[in-house]
Amino acid sequence: QAVVDFERLGEHAAAFQGHDVGFCCLGTTRAKAGADGFVRVDRDYVVQAAELARAGGCKHFVLQSSRGANAQSRFLYLRVKGEVENLVQAVGFDCCTILRPAVLLCKRQESRAMEWIAQQFLGVVARVFPTAYSVPVEMVARAMVACVLQPGEGKVKVLENGAIHELGKA
Repeated sequence: QAVVDFERLGEHAAAFQGHDVGFCCLGTTRAKAGADGFVRVDRDYVVQAAELARAGGCKHFVLQSSRGANAQSRFLYLRVKGEVENLVQAVGFDCCTILRPAVLLCKRQESRAMEWIAQQFLGVVARVFPTAYSVPVEMVARAMVACVLQPGEGKVKVLENGAIHELGKA
């Protein structure tokens, strides 16, 4: 494990050398970082990390994005997620897998009132419609590993929430 300063990521290129696979779950919130900080973390840092990984020999990059990601979206969150998907694909990995989970079900250290309410509601909904609106973070992690261990056809794979559930069970 290497600790890096994302503001000086280029100085940490050695940490990205010699890895066949890269996993990226980096992100923040607009509330925590402001609009500019959100873009810097969720797009700029991710793309720079992907470029360093590719230069270091990474062949398969796995990116956690978001349901609804769309570079043309009016909503900042979805637009940035769509932009970063396009930019990471353009880096030129042999294989790029993008996971688009719905609401992530997890316990967080910091308190996010609206997210907590949504998770409580979606936790109940998930009992009836387990793949519709949410996914446990553990399921996303298992799917990320499985997509590397069971590679499919194609240079770019996009896995929506239902596919994440299926692959996470494998």
